[in-house]
Amino acid sequence: MRDTAAMLLTPSTAALLADAVLALHVGIAAFVVAMTLAVPTGGLLGWRWIRLRGLRWLHAGLVAVIALQAWLGRLCPLTTWEQQLRAHAGQATYEASFVGHWLSELLYLDLPWWSFVLAYTVVAVVVVLGWWRWPPDPAVRARGKSGRRSS
Repeated sequence: MRDTAAMLLTPSTAALLADAVLALHVGIAAFVVAMTLAVPTGGLLGWRWIRLRGLRWLHAGLVAVIALQAWLGRLCPLTTWEQQLRAHAGQATYEASFVGHWLSELLYLDLPWWSFVLAYTVVAVVVVLGWWRWPPDPAVRARGKSGRRSS
């Protein structure tokens, strides 16, 4: 079945999908970094939205998966998928379209592997500390609504 799907995927479609996967990857990375900074900042400044349960669970889950992958020495599945699509498109895995090139420059740094393990571990510790210091509040709802009634 996988071979059949690959045969139906044209190189140009594979290249577009590779760019889409890379854009998704950059978006997830930006979300993780932004939330890692927003929780302590927002906690200190009293931002209620940082206590949204779903948002915090999503962030914590992503950080846990990223840190675990780093500790296990595995590539992110999105990286693997993007590279497979680029290979199917006939692109070298280090080449991309204009969009792909610049998004790759933002996401992929040429650093030793241990530096990523350290960075992801530090982010995971910051997330755990933020969860402990400013836990999600079930009374905080989307759009700033609180579940409490005013008298």
